[in-house]
Amino acid sequence: MPMEIPTDLTPELVPLSWLIGTWEGSGRLGEGEADSEHFAQKVTFTQNGLPYLQYTAESWLTDEQGTRLRPLAVETGFWALDRPLNDADGGPGLVPADIVPALRSADEVEELRNDAGGFDITATIVHPGGIAELYYGQIKGPQIQLTTDVVMRGVNSKQYSAATRIYGLVNGDLYWRWDVASEGEALKAHASAILNKTS
Repeated sequence: MPMEIPTDLTPELVPLSWLIGTWEGSGRLGEGEADSEHFAQKVTFTQNGLPYLQYTAESWLTDEQGTRLRPLAVETGFWALDRPLNDADGGPGLVPADIVPALRSADEVEELRNDAGGFDITATIVHPGGIAELYYGQIKGPQIQLTTDVVMRGVNSKQYSAATRIYGLVNGDLYWRWDVASEGEALKAHASAILNKTS
């Protein structure tokens, strides 16, 4: 399936452009064993002209046939190339950015390519229950690997200390896996899914 890059995309989002759109599919909790619970998921990556993708994922527990039983989780966040910010970038808060993007050409973006041939990225993901994750990782073609640098928890949040996520585009479908360290245990399989692009 050919990838189309939006003409209004700021140059530094081109490496992430294959994510843009809505993805829907199903997965399994844990290791995906015979008794693992099933879930459905809808993931959306959008852009608004700024140098990041906005991310939202909604999930529902389902039966084996895919019938939704009840809401499972929602998370939202922002994904971007990891680079030093400057006056052309907005923030903090409502401090406006310059009119032109910080990186204006493919050549400027190429200067960010790392020694492995990919690009360093960051993802900030927020969950209900007072939990926020800051991930660092790499995107190399249609593959992403992320590892938490910080997990911020509210005083009454459930115990959760670290996570890794991997994403890959395989024959036009988005495959992902999420490993989590929580409740005093080491990283272990938390969930995985295969999503089809719907728009």
